[in-house]
Amino acid sequence: MTTVIERIKHFNKGRIPELVNLKYQNMLADAFTFFRGTCHLFYEDWSPDPVLNAAPAVWVCGDLHLENFGSYKGDNRLVYFDLNDFDEAVLAPCTWDLTRFLTSILVAARSLKVNEPEALELYHCFVDTYINALGKGQARTIERETASGMVKDLLSELDKRDRKKFLNQKTEETDDKRKLLIDKKHTLAVTKAERVKVTDLLESWASLQPNPKFFKVLDVAHRIAGTGSLGVERYVILIEGKGSPNHNYLLDLKAELSSSLQPYLTLPQPNWSNQAQRVMAIQNRVQGTPPALLAALEFQGQAYVLRELQPLEDRVNLSLWNGKLNRLEKVIETMGELVAWGQLRSSGRQGSAIADELIDFASTTAWRQPMLDYALAYSAQVEKDYAAFKKQEGALSREQGIGSRE
Repeated sequence: MTTVIERIKHFNKGRIPELVNLKYQNMLADAFTFFRGTCHLFYEDWSPDPVLNAAPAVWVCGDLHLENFGSYKGDNRLVYFDLNDFDEAVLAPCTWDLTRFLTSILVAARSLKVNEPEALELYHCFVDTYINALGKGQARTIERETASGMVKDLLSELDKRDRKKFLNQKTEETDDKRKLLIDKKHTLAVTKAERVKVTDLLESWASLQPNPKFFKVLDVAHRIAGTGSLGVERYVILIEGKGSPNHNYLLDLKAELSSSLQPYLTLPQPNWSNQAQRVMAIQNRVQGTPPALLAALEFQGQAYVLRELQPLEDRVNLSLWNGKLNRLEKVIETMGELVAWGQLRSSGRQGSAIADELIDFASTTAWRQPMLDYALAYSAQVEKDYAAFKKQEGALSREQGIGSRE
């Protein structure tokens, strides 16, 4: 029988060794971080129960969990709070996203110091809010004026952030020119060949934009971010923007691979031209407003998603619930609404269920108990897998090693 460690190694094979090693180290932190880093295990183990697979087809995030929501500035320059990770996004039964998210609540409970009765209360809070929002059949958005609780606190705090301070955190300035900081925690140095490749790719794309000079490349580094995607080719790019040194912009350029859900899909998928087009198309459908500078690029057969790195990009710090369950409940309610609104907003597109089907689904209850039973059972499986990973990770890291890069 294949062990959990072997399954994890197989999935991460071919990724950048230094970053894979860092991913494994991060996954030691707690069971929730392990869960975030092993989306593929969730779907490898997914239940064949017809009740959990016969739900309406929607454009799922695929890796839906508590940490995949956040703030961002849209292409209309307004700030929103919404789902923010679509690397795994595909067309699938809505119960796939729901069950993964609900499992994440149960798995995260220990690290958040939430007891079992409280975790179950949060679980039902999400389901009830999702059903209510879906049943209304109206898609909305979360902005500062419509936010509440810790989400409102986050969006209000963003007003205090400015581009110069953000740039000072990510770069160093000499003679009115900036270059990226290489701290080996958030960034790694690129090779000369990588710098040339990224510069050529971006400037080739920029030549087709209304203001190519905005995208003049000043510096490039490997970006270390996320958990599940660590090891995938990813760069932070410093560009001229609206002028050096304090109006430069930062971009995120990330290689897109096939969704880890792909081997288990039974629903026909669109014939995307590449994986970046898949990610960008689904993100545009699900989010109320797409983020600034979102684009799909391709170079030598590899697809990349480009987006702006923003001072206004952040997540809610759930640990600040301070023992007041209602603070967590408000965040969970917001997330339940956003999932429902995203499904409604993207309904009726290339095979996804129409709004009436989703409204009908919200009026049924047959799926609730099987979903709870599965989430409870799988959260226990995650704890078991995490324990096995912790026990063997040292040997795994030594075998993985830190590969050399020229």
